[in-house]
Amino acid sequence: MSEATLSETHDNHSGASTGEYLTFTLGQEEYGIDILKVQEIRGYDAVTRIANTPEFIKGVINLRGTIVPIVDLRIRFHLGNVEYNDFTVVIILNVSNRVVGIVVDGVSDVITLQPGQINAVPALVSNIDTKYLVGLGTVAERMLILVNIESLMTSQEMTLIDSVAA
Repeated sequence: MSEATLSETHDNHSGASTGEYLTFTLGQEEYGIDILKVQEIRGYDAVTRIANTPEFIKGVINLRGTIVPIVDLRIRFHLGNVEYNDFTVVIILNVSNRVVGIVVDGVSDVITLQPGQINAVPALVSNIDTKYLVGLGTVAERMLILVNIESLMTSQEMTLIDSVAA
């Protein structure tokens, strides 16, 4: 790659910056979240249900003395039938100075994306509000839906998590 091409790649003004993303699957789709928000990855264990919470909030777990609300992203994103198996994992996140877990079908890997590999989200994506998406990442033949997990977890409907964790 020539130096001119390299500088053009780094000057992409799509609003996204180079970053590392933890990739995971929900149904048939592959998603990515900022690796800096990830605290740990755990197998899915039983949770304590909390009455009068939305279906997507599975309950809470006690993680070394911290009460952590658990959100099932498959339910939150209306992705149909939810099955828990040996591959189901909980990604423990630290967003806006609080700890929350998200249930996903499986974790793939960590990838680095350059700004030129992140494209705008087309308006046709309907099951996820596009304001919670960073963009679509492309790596070789893979297409990743990049979720702004901070924005999603601090959204209006997620403020319920504050009351569950309190």
